[in-house]
Amino acid sequence: MGLPQIGELRHHSSMSPKADLIRHYRWLRRYGLNDSHSGNASVRDGETVWVTPTGACADTLTEEELVACRPDGTPGAGASLDAPLHLAVYQANPEIGAVLHSHGPYTVAMTLDGRDFVPVDFEGQYYFQRVPVLAISYDHYTRESPQRVAQALGSHKICVVRGHGTYAAAESLNLAYKWSCSLELSAKTTYIARTADIPGGTETR
Repeated sequence: MGLPQIGELRHHSSMSPKADLIRHYRWLRRYGLNDSHSGNASVRDGETVWVTPTGACADTLTEEELVACRPDGTPGAGASLDAPLHLAVYQANPEIGAVLHSHGPYTVAMTLDGRDFVPVDFEGQYYFQRVPVLAISYDHYTRESPQRVAQALGSHKICVVRGHGTYAAAESLNLAYKWSCSLELSAKTTYIARTADIPGGTETR
């Protein structure tokens, strides 16, 4: 079997957008890309963007707890602190239908040097030529991150904020989830290759 074609991943779930958002947010937790209360997620639903609430627990989150925001407006009360970032991505990239933020440990660890990540594995190279790594200080994060992440996601499937995590944007939740998982696996592969001192384990930058 070959690698899946991107068009195969652009499906729209038969679930409601809110239910599908919770499902993907839980998967990020279940498969180790987030802990119980980390990360955040959003999905566009017509003229509404549903965003996970601040302090959300992926294990217990319900549809009633999701916060309604407008793509061109201010976040709804109780929305994730990253809600302005999500809305900035939708405003800058009208084709985007979903944004996922996760804290994959291998991705975070392998980009702490602040350099863009270049995959060494075949699948990583197939999906990402280069993944931008943004250095944003903690003190300036809420002010700078919306514009900088939205700009990066205008020309890349996924980006990394150094020491923090990834932001993936796509037409669908499933495709944004794919980018999140593929990058984490590529980072893990790079880590294993470097640890084992295998030739080719260090990418050419």
